[in-house]
Amino acid sequence: MKVDVIMPQMGESIQEGTVVKWLKKPGDKVKRDEPILEISTDKVDAEIPSPAAGVLSEIKINEGKTVEIKTVLGTIETEGTAAAGAQPPKAEAQQAAEAPPKAEAQADGAPSAKSRPSGDGKGDGKEAPAAAKERKEEKRAAPEESEEEEEETPREGQAESPRPAPSAAPLRAVQGSREERLRTRSSPLVRRIAQEHNLDISSMSGSGISGRVTKKDILAAMESGGAAAAAPAAARPAPSIAFKSGERTKVEPLSVMRRKIAEHMVASKRTSAHVHSYFEVDYTAVDRIRKEKKDEFLDRHGVKLTYLPFILLATVEALKAFPVLNASMDGENLIYKKDINLGVAVALDWGLIVPVIKNAEERNLAGLAKATVDLAERARAKKLQPDEVQGGTFTITNPGVFGSLFGAPIINQPQLAILGVGTIEKRLKVTQDDAIAVRTMGYLSIGFDHRIIDGAVADQFVSHIKKTLESFDPRLV
Repeated sequence: MKVDVIMPQMGESIQEGTVVKWLKKPGDKVKRDEPILEISTDKVDAEIPSPAAGVLSEIKINEGKTVEIKTVLGTIETEGTAAAGAQPPKAEAQQAAEAPPKAEAQADGAPSAKSRPSGDGKGDGKEAPAAAKERKEEKRAAPEESEEEEEETPREGQAESPRPAPSAAPLRAVQGSREERLRTRSSPLVRRIAQEHNLDISSMSGSGISGRVTKKDILAAMESGGAAAAAPAAARPAPSIAFKSGERTKVEPLSVMRRKIAEHMVASKRTSAHVHSYFEVDYTAVDRIRKEKKDEFLDRHGVKLTYLPFILLATVEALKAFPVLNASMDGENLIYKKDINLGVAVALDWGLIVPVIKNAEERNLAGLAKATVDLAERARAKKLQPDEVQGGTFTITNPGVFGSLFGAPIINQPQLAILGVGTIEKRLKVTQDDAIAVRTMGYLSIGFDHRIIDGAVADQFVSHIKKTLESFDPRLV
């Protein structure tokens, strides 16, 4: 039996991923849950485990290629059939060429491996260039046939209507060929940006698979004044060189993660009306509790007692009091999330990711501390699971660990707000009785979407966090 290795969805707005490195080669034995390849998205670099024990029989997507989610990356031949079905790749290709084609299809709609020549392209099984290109496009486009779309995809054997000339008709009126439907089936984020800026995706020529319009295309169209056609990436002119001849420079291409982060951040700035507010917080009470209980806490729970769990717990309580900051937008609707899923940004040597603490409202201070340490360690080891980097409802970023006093963080779409934690240090402070004392101080910044959240509500939210921290109850530790 053959089991497919699938490109997983590593985040709510993620529709594609890049194969960075195959850790196994065809013919290698693999154990269930053993890492077999590394992928990269704008949210995470991760190792993908084998879905079954057996032999890696085929690699369908090579290193460096970016594909849609649910694309079949390779196949595992399970141990029960690996020995009986093993044969040299060339002989398998010849056998596929001599045998009549079979009308089999995989569960996800992609053509079965039995109906295609083997991945090495050798022997008599090689298809004619035109046919091979058509098959490749069919296979890569299949994962985009999403159930959330209203239009129906022609079933196998049905004739498709001829592709009409491009028009500026509304998106819902597109009823053309497969290529046109795939082009309009962009990610939710792309469709939302297009709707908010009155752009017609159906008239654009995207640079994604089968002409799919990507975030890069929609942003390029906006920069050109809402032009109806976004040129494919390969056809765009190269940017001007940012250095003069003879200068001492080093040119290094952006990593996949860095390119994705850039796209996500630019899209967020274009989507949300960002406003920021800043609060000074007295952490003296928290600092005293930490010093008194840090040894006992480490012995009982196995993790250090830092400032972050206190901030997370105070944030959860504030989100309960002001649920609009735990909401998200969907078109003209506001979606209130009943679960509080805290995203905590983790800095990596190669980028930044935001693992999510699910149902944070059900955890105490120790539970939040252990979850934070666990997620951060596994993020740096590329051991996070797909569901651990998606579903966040509110994000906290902590640049203060590097000495930053405060910052103006960008909202993590489709959320409506983000909390920034500045460095915590001892400062001179004038107390309420007009005395000058040494206090443990720090800044909190809130970035919020002013389309939905008013400044008064955002400030009340952070004031709630400030009050909780400045009068923290030691019994909660």
